[in-house]
Amino acid sequence: MDPLSALRDFTIRGELDKIVRVNDEFRFGTDYSFPCSGETAYRSKQGNLYTLETLVFYIQNHHLKHTDYMHNSLSLRIPAVTFTDRKPLLDYLTGKVSTSDSIVWNPPKFPDEFRPDPSGFDPDSSKPKGNINDVVLDEIGDIHFDIKDKETELADYMGIIRSIEKPLKDREGILECKNRDFYSVLVASTKREEERQRLESQQRKDGLVAKSRLMGAEERRLGLSYGDEMVGYDSKPKMHLKGSKIGEGVPIILVPSAFQTLITIYNVKEFLEDGVFVPTDVKVKQMKGARPECVTVQKKFSRDRDRVVTAYEVRDKPSALKPEDWDRVVAVFVLGKEWQFKDWPFKDHVEIFNKIIGFFMRFEDDSVESAKIVKQWNVKIISISKNKRHQDRAAALEVWDRLEEFVRSRSHS
Repeated sequence: MDPLSALRDFTIRGELDKIVRVNDEFRFGTDYSFPCSGETAYRSKQGNLYTLETLVFYIQNHHLKHTDYMHNSLSLRIPAVTFTDRKPLLDYLTGKVSTSDSIVWNPPKFPDEFRPDPSGFDPDSSKPKGNINDVVLDEIGDIHFDIKDKETELADYMGIIRSIEKPLKDREGILECKNRDFYSVLVASTKREEERQRLESQQRKDGLVAKSRLMGAEERRLGLSYGDEMVGYDSKPKMHLKGSKIGEGVPIILVPSAFQTLITIYNVKEFLEDGVFVPTDVKVKQMKGARPECVTVQKKFSRDRDRVVTAYEVRDKPSALKPEDWDRVVAVFVLGKEWQFKDWPFKDHVEIFNKIIGFFMRFEDDSVESAKIVKQWNVKIISISKNKRHQDRAAALEVWDRLEEFVRSRSHS
């Protein structure tokens, strides 16, 4: 039996545990033994014949993910089955299919095996008395050569050829660097890629400050900048505003949790980052009801290209803020209702809008009554159109400009 058929037979019978490697051979129970490096009849789509060692390692580890399987085969320096060959090979070895186009049956000739001449010559009619493998006569009756000697001689020729072969480079030599192999290079590159993805994920999650530029000599003196490098939330960046009470960390903008206001935690990112107003009900349907606890926004556009790009946290649950978090609150979008400020750690509206800048968003054609209460407060009323979305950018810029002006004014308080 050939190695491929034996492996399929043992796989179907569930006796893979009986296949044991002894030195350079695989022993299939007490039935067969084959060299580990011997080629089988299964040809890969790349054109090479898989060795028995490759197929045994694959069938014993086919349950692993392809990446894990590749890592293991690389570490053991065993040639791996390609991804495209995995399923058809598994189906054949487990008996789901009876044959495969990838199988190339070309059984090897063994020295002690007699094979008649395919031309139809019958050795029985002209051979001399004695062992059938001793001699073969040619057409004129002369002794031509010994079959066994011929095959031995052929094997010797192949041995001679292999002995004088000198590979120019192997897969390790192609790297052209000492003490390096493909596996170590793969592991190093994988670690670098995982680290890069982790850092990018951390930036998106915690609201990293974008690559920033200093705002000018005066503001550089005041320290109104996070710096010129990427600073993460975990590193506790400071705004360092002289005389202010802004705490450590990313500044906070509060929005109402009620849907009757124009700006909510659902649509604040598109409005402040992209300058586009999207109604809350539309965003809720797009997000399929997933309510974010915190949204990070960055100022990505400005009338002044030299402004610092700063990250802000947007929240809609003031009750969830810790006492130290209130020191980071710099702005609030007001609903126009007194109950919005219930349980806030301030005595009245005067104190609130002295320490926090307030914004009230309204449609430009709304009635004056809608902003009647708001006009009694020290807040900035921002109007947008119900239909002219190209005007949203100007409204978002006004919010950013007034917020920056307010933060700068606190540096002198």
